[in-house]
Amino acid sequence: MDECQKIERSIIKKYRKQLWTPFIVAVKRYELIQAGDKIAVCISGGKDSMLMAKLMQELQRHSEVPYELEFLVMDPGYNTRNRQKIESNAALMNIPITVFETNIFDVANQAEKNPCYLCARMRRGHLYKKAQQLGCNKIALGHHFNDVIETTVMSMFYGSQLQAMPPKLHSTNFPGMTLIRPLYCIREEDILAWCRYNNLEFIQCACRFTENMTVSACGSSSSKRQETKLLLRQLRQTNPNIENSIFRSIHAVALDTMPGFKSEGQEHSFLERFDRIQEQLDTAD
Repeated sequence: MDECQKIERSIIKKYRKQLWTPFIVAVKRYELIQAGDKIAVCISGGKDSMLMAKLMQELQRHSEVPYELEFLVMDPGYNTRNRQKIESNAALMNIPITVFETNIFDVANQAEKNPCYLCARMRRGHLYKKAQQLGCNKIALGHHFNDVIETTVMSMFYGSQLQAMPPKLHSTNFPGMTLIRPLYCIREEDILAWCRYNNLEFIQCACRFTENMTVSACGSSSSKRQETKLLLRQLRQTNPNIENSIFRSIHAVALDTMPGFKSEGQEHSFLERFDRIQEQLDTAD
């Protein structure tokens, strides 16, 4: 077998329980793929999106449901080394990528506040637009189980809301387009194990804003996501099932116990009144 065949075999054989099975569970449970879909598999060059591309490619080969794939790589301004790394990994893994260029890094790095947030928003918009131009009705992103857990905790602790990361989301700005997350049930530690087993090296966050950071992950050592990762790691020491509990909780929301909720941008609560009362208390003598 050549290197690509070994990589593919490891997904189906050695890491079947950790990667292939939870991938299929997510696709079926959340009905992520339907007959006739044309899906833009969005590849950033990192481990998650590259694994997602192989999983989607492998499923297409064996699925009785006919669908098309476009492997889409957006270059937001990568340096030469990172651009070459993405292209060489795609060639190694036999992923036929379509690359298009943008100036997102140039724009985002000029922002005084939240350049990472601006970068993420701009990336999403460019991916939707390019996918539509290619005739796609869906885009697939490589967010995994741990991303879901961390986002849920962060939204509550730092965003003052109970909000998760859905496995499927219909776009409001791009009618007819749907975002799907096929890695929804796959854990990051299993992705890392698969990478090590195959001696694969992928780019991490490659923007200029984080190139000089001492932390290899995207963001600084004081980032909220990094803090959340550390918190969950500490909680696992006393409750090894903590992440499973959080994941199950977003599938079993007891809405009638909540004093308020938001739906499609509409407020259904006393949340605004609560904020006003809290502001009055904060400013009281």
